[in-house]
Amino acid sequence: MTTILVLNGPNLGRLGTREPEVYGSETLADIEADLAASAPEGVEIDVRQTDDEAELIGWIHEAVDRRLPVVLNPAAFTHYSYALRDAAAQLQQAGVPLVEVHLSNPHSREAFRHTSVISGVATGVIAGFGSDSYRLAVDWVLRSQG
Repeated sequence: MTTILVLNGPNLGRLGTREPEVYGSETLADIEADLAASAPEGVEIDVRQTDDEAELIGWIHEAVDRRLPVVLNPAAFTHYSYALRDAAAQLQQAGVPLVEVHLSNPHSREAFRHTSVISGVATGVIAGFGSDSYRLAVDWVLRSQG
């Protein structure tokens, strides 16, 4: 069985109610259900969310150790978490795919959101397509693994 970790940073547990004009009305549970329903047989989509930077880093370490591809929405950690960036770099060094995703397009928002410390160590970045950003990332991971 193939497992893809779909990791989500701070405040993403509030999707559906937090700024729906920016992030949409779908909840993280809706996104998880959509990803699970569209995953081919034999593929496990493991969706996790935390507001805790250390927990998110621990999950990245798990992905490195288990060689699991990661779809990561680092949320606010995108812009300043060098600790998360350093953990994510270990995926790159191990040859494990990491796709950074964002529901909105950070480049069309406030200037402080224009810089990602994660993008430089990600395999790719998908942003601005709402919940489809996740599906596009998972689809790419599956194609790259096959």
